[in-house]
Amino acid sequence: MSENKPVVLLAEELSPATVEALGPDFEIRQTNGADRSQLLAAIADVDAILVRSATKVDAEAIAAAKNLKVIARAGVGLDNVDIKSATQAGVMVVNAPTSNIISAAELTVGHIVSLARRIPAANGALKNGEWKRSKYAGVELYEKTAGIIGLGRIGALVAARLQGFGMKIAAYDPYVTAARAQQLGVQLMDLDELLASSDFITIHMPKTPETLGMLGADAFSKMKETAYVVNVARGGLIDEAALYTALKDGEIAGAGVDVFVSEPSTDLPFFDFENVVVTPHLGASTEEAQEKAGISVAKSVRLALAGELVPDAVNVAGGIIDENVRPGIPLIEKLGRIFTALTEDSLVSLDIEVAGEIASLDVKALELAALKGIFTDVVSEQVSYVNAPVLAEQRGVAARLITTSDSPEYRNVLNLRGATSDGRVLAVSGTLTGPKQIEKLVGIDGYEIEIPIAEHLVVLRYEDRPGVVGALGAVLGERGVNIVGMQVAPSAESAEALAILTVDDALPEGTLEQVRTTVGATFAREVNLDD
Repeated sequence: MSENKPVVLLAEELSPATVEALGPDFEIRQTNGADRSQLLAAIADVDAILVRSATKVDAEAIAAAKNLKVIARAGVGLDNVDIKSATQAGVMVVNAPTSNIISAAELTVGHIVSLARRIPAANGALKNGEWKRSKYAGVELYEKTAGIIGLGRIGALVAARLQGFGMKIAAYDPYVTAARAQQLGVQLMDLDELLASSDFITIHMPKTPETLGMLGADAFSKMKETAYVVNVARGGLIDEAALYTALKDGEIAGAGVDVFVSEPSTDLPFFDFENVVVTPHLGASTEEAQEKAGISVAKSVRLALAGELVPDAVNVAGGIIDENVRPGIPLIEKLGRIFTALTEDSLVSLDIEVAGEIASLDVKALELAALKGIFTDVVSEQVSYVNAPVLAEQRGVAARLITTSDSPEYRNVLNLRGATSDGRVLAVSGTLTGPKQIEKLVGIDGYEIEIPIAEHLVVLRYEDRPGVVGALGAVLGERGVNIVGMQVAPSAESAEALAILTVDDALPEGTLEQVRTTVGATFAREVNLDD
């Protein structure tokens, strides 16, 4: 072996194009990653490992790989990679988040066409010797309404393809501006309106606590009896039990499902219905998607081992980032997620301001991290430091990085200031304090605060008057919520005060609304950063 060549381990079968994309600068080894003993032996001295879905790169494997710098997943999902352990070990994790978007969009259209023309059922009947033309009469897509829930990259591709059938396209996505929708030729609607008016409904949302079971009994009750539902995005976005009931009772006309709560799934109750088309998670299962994924991560490995900022890194590990800037990356990403949680409408513009001593350094990574935080909880795709600006551009968000040495209150402070489509301007600020570099919130909308950032925050604005803090504590106490920290900041310009609370866990259902009512809050938001 040449001592000058980094070692790259291919733990699963990858296309020749993947090896070609790596180039001649690496020693290429191969192993069977699904065989645990082989994997642990082979990974010991490698610099990078390329996997698909069969190889589990967990804490044990990462600990065994003393020289490991990059874990590359030739695909979208990262369920088989322990990202937390990798980050703690300083190992970069990369994937190929855009490799399957065309394949997923095309599969969505395939499900829609199959449902409309009853192709799978007719095929099965004919192969069983049954010639039943009238039984399998279908419907045209022409001039029907397709309702797309989630207008990210895949949703936009689906919209473009369905327009080719002459369909009317409606969409629900609270983070897409009217200008972006107009550019795509799509009519934005609220969710209830979309459910009631669409003939075919396809969902392309991230899987979060808020979107889990998003299409459930209530949603099905609002749909037309002639409507069809499709999910090729994430298992669990459709409530499977509610789907069975809706199909059994004739609330909807049929469904196409590629992803499931538990996989593999081979015998769910709704599989028995002839008006249901199911596929075994085929969204990325095309030769082109697999090849794109391999080439993409091969290029990322080259960049990572060269010490450069990596296009599709999913954790903070790559690129040449000044040691004084690096601690601000997780802080500003959290500020971005807090900013998003506090907004009520789609974002139009965002200023990312870096103030203080580090402003003279290369702080581009902070802009990328801020955008990553802004979009992490609102899109279905994996957000990386390179695709975050693309997501901003796609959604018509004008992002601007501003640097200034002027920071009278703190050594360094990071500010996010954005305008939403309803005309509101929101500002969130944070800093790092003390030898331990504690992440703190130091400002929201002009209110001066200083409170450590925790996984669970509650933000309230209300009329400043005696007794509010006591009433607030009583409500949360009744609900079994432990307040870890709290700060109240009065306004110099109005009679309102802002309260920030850190709590042990996410609030029980209904608690935030009870708090809002009890204290007469004009603004109440819960922020959860624990995933």
